[in-house]
Amino acid sequence: MTIDNLAPREEKRSGRKKSVVDEKSPLLPCRQDEGTGINEFSGASFSGAVFNLSTTIIGAGIMALPAMVKELGLFVGITMIIFMAFLTETSVELLLRFSRPRKSASYGGLMGDAFGRYGKIILQICVLVNNIGVLTVYMIIIGDVLSGTTADGVHHAGVLEGWWGRHWWNERFFILLVTTLGIFSPLACFKRIDSLSFTSALSVALAVIFLIITIGISVYKLIDGSIQMPRLFPEIIDVSSFLKLFTAVPVVVTAYVCHYNVHNISNELEDPSQIKPVVRTSIGLCCSVYVMTSIFGYLLFGEGTLSDVLANFDADLNIPFGSVFNDAVRVSYAAHLMLVFPIVFYPLRVNLDGLLFPSARPLVRDNLRFSLITVSLVTLIFLAANFIPSIWDVFQFTGATAAVCIGFIFPASVALRDSHCIATKRDKVLGIFMIVLAVFSNIIAIYSDAYALFKKDSSPRD
Repeated sequence: MTIDNLAPREEKRSGRKKSVVDEKSPLLPCRQDEGTGINEFSGASFSGAVFNLSTTIIGAGIMALPAMVKELGLFVGITMIIFMAFLTETSVELLLRFSRPRKSASYGGLMGDAFGRYGKIILQICVLVNNIGVLTVYMIIIGDVLSGTTADGVHHAGVLEGWWGRHWWNERFFILLVTTLGIFSPLACFKRIDSLSFTSALSVALAVIFLIITIGISVYKLIDGSIQMPRLFPEIIDVSSFLKLFTAVPVVVTAYVCHYNVHNISNELEDPSQIKPVVRTSIGLCCSVYVMTSIFGYLLFGEGTLSDVLANFDADLNIPFGSVFNDAVRVSYAAHLMLVFPIVFYPLRVNLDGLLFPSARPLVRDNLRFSLITVSLVTLIFLAANFIPSIWDVFQFTGATAAVCIGFIFPASVALRDSHCIATKRDKVLGIFMIVLAVFSNIIAIYSDAYALFKKDSSPRD
């Protein structure tokens, strides 16, 4: 397996210390050496690695999947989710297998091995664009859910406002400040990703709670007879409606992106050869959650499913204790995002450090550099969430594109580059397929979004 060679061995300690400044060395050390004060760490467990990788996968993307299924129809939409799960596993397997020849212990190291210094830099920039966008959106959603938001002159009350009315202490700025200082900052200070395994397990549990509530309400409405038969296939009226189907691809791709954390998690495994079953278990778990959420979310709201299904829980569900279930869904999802934050933040910090200080000693051994990067990134994301609330449009164009590059284009490019002549014919065929699918779907998705915005801006006004 790719990371087998990263297991700690006493006879290799001196060699590892000499390679700290090597461009292809990991951005964080695979194991802690003497003097770090944490020698008792013997490696992460299988379950902890599964929870961490699953939390990396399940984020805000889950809320867009019911709308994607509405666009494609139930059968085609669910097929797309399952197909993308297999394609994601294949792309991760490519990353791990092609990391073996040069013992690349990071995604950046692999890109550097295949394409040189500029390949590594491009990967790091994509991770920065994707993760900063994702984390800013997470914080915006948390603010919307807890303190409310106003869109098009209509105010949507937050959970805390609905419970106690509007006060200074449940305004967006104060809520996000408390969340940042009380939750994000402490969790962002962990130097090992395995330290987040408990919060990751809790995060997955909260996502399952959201799913259980959605299933329960859907079953109640099915028995009540208030749910209509869903469409199984997309409605294709003209060329425009056909091209619009491809906008669903980036949504599913973004929902599965976890590649930037695979090496980080593998490096800390007690038995690094377990990384393949970890990846398969995590993707299988997330695929199951995605399929169930998409089916029952679409069944529950039908053609009224919004692009963010969480917004559907702002209305009357027409069931007993509907307001209680609405609040439970929104609070559990906000708490889920709070616990996803540090898992996505971890590779963001590592890649920014690798971009700014490529020849410095490992970040885990430099407390000053670690603190400065952490504080700077948390502050940037906090300010963006407060002062750029319209980042959704930016996220559609930059975040989704960067995610597609990280998840499919770069792994496929590594296989096609084949610096060490280990690619099979199947690898190259899959590589070409992934690149064509990613580029084609993203061009059409960006064109469709831009056309929709242009059409909206140019529409006649009274």
